[in-house]
Amino acid sequence: MKLAKPGFTPEFRDLAVKRVKAGESVGRVANDSGLVEQTLRNWVKAAAQRTPNGVGSRMVTPEETELSRWRAEKGRFQRELEIV
Repeated sequence: MKLAKPGFTPEFRDLAVKRVKAGESVGRVANDSGLVEQTLRNWVKAAAQRTPNGVGSRMVTPEETELSRWRAEKGRFQRELEIV
């Protein structure tokens, strides 16, 4: 049986990457955050290349990022309305 991958929010990824860029070691940030070190290294490398989906992905424009955030927010609002 395959284990499910944990989902990490973009905010969580950004915070972890910022901590590494601020000088903390990858090992320490990964340990504090419950991450595998290689995953964090991949995130740092992707952030340096401005590719949030990983190495080798196409460049994502700021407009695409903003549109993605708006769509996610819209989905959250729709789910909240269904609950009410």
